[in-house]
Amino acid sequence: MSLDDLTDEERALRERLIADADEHGSAVVEVAGDEHSGPFCFTVGAWRRFGVPEAIVIGLPVGTGKILLDAYVRRAAAGERFLTGVRYKDFFEGVPVVLERVDKGHYFEYFGSAFLVYPKGDFPAVQLIVPTPEVVWPWHPHAPEGFARWQPILTESGRPQSWTPGVNGP
Repeated sequence: MSLDDLTDEERALRERLIADADEHGSAVVEVAGDEHSGPFCFTVGAWRRFGVPEAIVIGLPVGTGKILLDAYVRRAAAGERFLTGVRYKDFFEGVPVVLERVDKGHYFEYFGSAFLVYPKGDFPAVQLIVPTPEVVWPWHPHAPEGFARWQPILTESGRPQSWTPGVNGP
């Protein structure tokens, strides 16, 4: 995609995403779920502003994912850098969050409007993964039925790849 090929509507959206990122650290795009998949939201501009991967949250109620992404960007703006496979216990009180790298094969489906800012798709991305309130992760054999479908892991394999669950990660 070339910036010269954008429609007026796409140009306006691009300008709004950049303005939001300049003002708030990133723009957060929220996408409603349907009967087949959970809602998701993602950042646009965190890479451009702070040199940290763009981030996505899948399967949380609308509005809740934005709170998590805003915390990620706020902490990144303060200089914090995040590691995959590490449990971060201070995003949500009492519920840990873990990060995993997003495979580029998922970029078009999950980060579509980010290509208005990064036309070549040249940005890294991480997924912030949240367990159930009982701290059961989507890949765990005792995860509730449908949980892994509601919060898919956006790696090539659909499972954590930056760490081994239960060995050097949750």
